[in-house]
Amino acid sequence: MSDLIFYTNPMSRGRIARWMLEEVAAPYETRVVDWAAKPDDFLAANPMGKVPTIVHGDQVVTETGAIIAYLAEAFPEAGLAPTQAERAPYLRWMFFAAGPLEAATTDRSLGVAPTAEQQGMVGYGSLDRVVTTLESAVAANTYIAGNRFTAADVYVGSHIDWGLQFGSLPQRAAFDDYLARIKDRPAAVRAREIDDALIAEAPG
Repeated sequence: MSDLIFYTNPMSRGRIARWMLEEVAAPYETRVVDWAAKPDDFLAANPMGKVPTIVHGDQVVTETGAIIAYLAEAFPEAGLAPTQAERAPYLRWMFFAAGPLEAATTDRSLGVAPTAEQQGMVGYGSLDRVVTTLESAVAANTYIAGNRFTAADVYVGSHIDWGLQFGSLPQRAAFDDYLARIKDRPAAVRAREIDDALIAEAPG
């Protein structure tokens, strides 16, 4: 049994964590969580009952962005943690994706749009502001933290990809160009194939 256990569902944010697990290339055990019957060992690890969750030895990590960052540090040989020069943009855009980007796109999907008066109360202000900021960020360099692929690209890139697929982000040439640089990495392709196969195997 691997000392790295991955609780996930192939139709969830677990797909992002899967990509990162394939990038670090460490052995891991997948435990697929059924939405209607969550096992006791999973709920003991994460009482929120949310996937993805990883258990690495005696450490439990929840929240997708935290999982991505943890794996980058836990497996430094993969070279996905930031260098000192990359650290500021790496942290900036990881937290931007976990905070303003996810909140803004989720609100759009739910049909929620803060008024001009309410924009100061929400962390993202407005979706337009988030989109403009993100567009500038991915156009500024080859990758989100500079000129080298890092774990932040797994997280930010996945958010952009999902946003475009589900219509919570508008189409932008800069987003398409950025995704073209990262989506066909071998680890990304393997991760998609694994999760797509799990979906295909699920009872109809």
